[in-house]
Amino acid sequence: MLKTNPMGEKMEFSDEKISQYQSMIIRCPRLGGEVPFSFCEKEAGDLPCRLVVSCWANYFPIEEYLKKTLTPEALEILYSQRPRDRIATILDIAAAVRKRQSD
Repeated sequence: MLKTNPMGEKMEFSDEKISQYQSMIIRCPRLGGEVPFSFCEKEAGDLPCRLVVSCWANYFPIEEYLKKTLTPEALEILYSQRPRDRIATILDIAAAVRKRQSD
């Protein structure tokens, strides 16, 4: 059974649609502002943000996408991450943004 997103559209997973997913924007509960999926996907360096599944599950089949794009080891790390304190998280995010801007 295909789920639907908040717009009532069927959520499909294909290589063609993933470029649309990459540019989708939602409000980040950690940052408090809008971010694209492409940011969430690489927020932790080579790993997605630990909240990526809960944030994006209503918009497209995120777990299926992660299983296709991440190694089993990376998935295990992603699902075993524990929340960090707020200051450390903010500093890590700021460092990731600076790194992306310099690339």
